[in-house]
Amino acid sequence: MVLTLLILVVVTAIIFEYINGFHDSANAIATVVSTKVLTARAAILYAGVLNIGGAFMGTHVASTIGKGIVATDSVTQGVILCALLSAIIWNLITWYYGIPSSSSHALIGGLLGAAISKAGYHVVQFEGVTKKVLIPMITSPLIGFVIGFLCMVTILWVCAKANPNTVNKYFKKMQLVSAGVMALSHGSNDAQKTMGIITLALVSYHTLPTFEVPYWVILGCALTMGMGTMAGGWRIIRTMGSKMIKLKPVHGFAAETSAAAVILTASHFGIPVSTTHIISTSIMGVGSTRGIHALKWGIVGNIVMAWVLTIPVCMVIAAVLYQILPV
Repeated sequence: MVLTLLILVVVTAIIFEYINGFHDSANAIATVVSTKVLTARAAILYAGVLNIGGAFMGTHVASTIGKGIVATDSVTQGVILCALLSAIIWNLITWYYGIPSSSSHALIGGLLGAAISKAGYHVVQFEGVTKKVLIPMITSPLIGFVIGFLCMVTILWVCAKANPNTVNKYFKKMQLVSAGVMALSHGSNDAQKTMGIITLALVSYHTLPTFEVPYWVILGCALTMGMGTMAGGWRIIRTMGSKMIKLKPVHGFAAETSAAAVILTASHFGIPVSTTHIISTSIMGVGSTRGIHALKWGIVGNIVMAWVLTIPVCMVIAAVLYQILPV
């Protein structure tokens, strides 16, 4: 029975990783598609390959997810399964309505809710949650907004006397690079979260003596996320690529470069940030240089509301699942 549950957890984790790929594919390609630098098909393939590459850039974020959120000795296969199911449910709901929410925070909320439902609040590692989840959840989108704004202002200043058509042609080429780096950074942070969950399940089953991500887990998560990204999440791509603000190649380059810089820095320090939050606010920061009315604030409000609700809603879903499922 326990082995069957472990297999079910691993399979569910892979399903979550695939959904994460197409749910968050907009993070990597929405801007490059909306600016028509690449066709949708080419952008998806490009991002999918680089997502796979990014997943091999380290396991610091996986370690935070696996042993920095709740006490590992209180985590069972049932807790992990309910955490994954709650994150999948929330991802599918937000995908259906085209709202770019955080797969990372959905998974963290699910893990917290299921663990608390099993053993109480004392299993939560509040210092780790505060430093590695709550503070970055607030600060990283703000940093993305500010850096996006400053990056765009700098570009406008440098190119003030240049011919607009020449600038547009130049940044079409530059956006190929920035979109690639953005896809790489997405893989470096998001793929590791599922790696951490699977490794936590293996530790719970005593297959692993210590928390160390096996190579087959890295490879499996990398390939699954890449395939999910290649499937594309068109509803969210449309929201981020054109509904918030109409982008040109120069704006896409500034947003992608700013977001990738923040995400890669977070990955280096093992901080599981929301790539969705950061690219969204980078787009907002870039767009705000065209005036406060350039942004469609109704769409922005819906996105922010989803961000606020993700962790508590997933906590509740996971807690309820743990009480009603025979795990």
